[in-house]
Amino acid sequence: MSQISVNDISSLDGKSGPVISGITTVSSTGYMMVPAGPTEYRGGRGRGVIVGGYIASPGATNTLQYITISTTGNSKDFGDLTDPAHSASAFASSTRGFRAGGANPTSTNIIDYFTISSTGNAFDFGDLTGNLYQGAALSNETRGLVYTAAGYPSTQHFLDSVNLSSGGTNAIKFGDVVVYPKYKPRQNMGALASPTRGVFAGGGFPDVYNIIEYATISTFGNTIDFGDLTHAARSVQGVSNSVRGVFCTSGPPSAITITNYITIASTGDAQTFGDCTTGGGQSSGCASPTRGVFQGLSPGLTMEYITFNTLGNTTDFGDLLSGDATGDTEACSDAHGGLG
Repeated sequence: MSQISVNDISSLDGKSGPVISGITTVSSTGYMMVPAGPTEYRGGRGRGVIVGGYIASPGATNTLQYITISTTGNSKDFGDLTDPAHSASAFASSTRGFRAGGANPTSTNIIDYFTISSTGNAFDFGDLTGNLYQGAALSNETRGLVYTAAGYPSTQHFLDSVNLSSGGTNAIKFGDVVVYPKYKPRQNMGALASPTRGVFAGGGFPDVYNIIEYATISTFGNTIDFGDLTHAARSVQGVSNSVRGVFCTSGPPSAITITNYITIASTGDAQTFGDCTTGGGQSSGCASPTRGVFQGLSPGLTMEYITFNTLGNTTDFGDLLSGDATGDTEACSDAHGGLG
């Protein structure tokens, strides 16, 4: 076999690199795949983005922070939302992250989006069908489901559908949240997904529930009973890979810090996964295929993680940016269970 060693190749006049014209063929048992699509969409996945949050002064923040889920360490600055918001919802495709609703100080119906692989500010995407405060959201690669009106006891609670691949459009109604209690608030539910199924769990104030329900993401319709958590809980956060979902209960009105797990493709009651080593606070969560990370645990800046295939307690991951969101955050990632 011949070996060719080359330090530099230039054009005949020496003014540029090689110019190849005509038909070029390669005789090889291997292959080469040429990168395609916008450059900001290329590269590895596994980034989590923490959206907004609440601090004592001035209140709602517009901060976006990010972490690399496969490592541990503190979050870094990503950019800004179009406006400050706490108690929003977040969801993502493999390329785009979304923030829906939130309060500043009153709740809004704004949907923002940002490109996860490249840091920078968010842009306006469209509007929800109603305002969102302490709602929940999940997604697969093409569609996001957003639980709106969670903070409004007198209104019917429903799911919005968001087309993630569009250039920007308003949400449309997906279906109703129908598992008992049908018309009572389910604030701060946990949400997670596989590519085909979205699951919501817990939530409520002042009454708190252990209900788990699911929807088939590709089919418009109402939610269906899945089973129950091991305990009633508010301030629930969900993380998942494509097979297993884990819910962490971290905050008021009780300080229960048990994590539960389910097999998303089946139905049935959740089982105990382990404990959060710190409790309290209204946290957020994001995931890769191997690891789930919870943010905003007590005392507010704490992040902890679990490994999906190993039952056990959470492990310290790092801290959120000091002085930014210390509660009421939400999070998304470009490698969660809804993306396969």
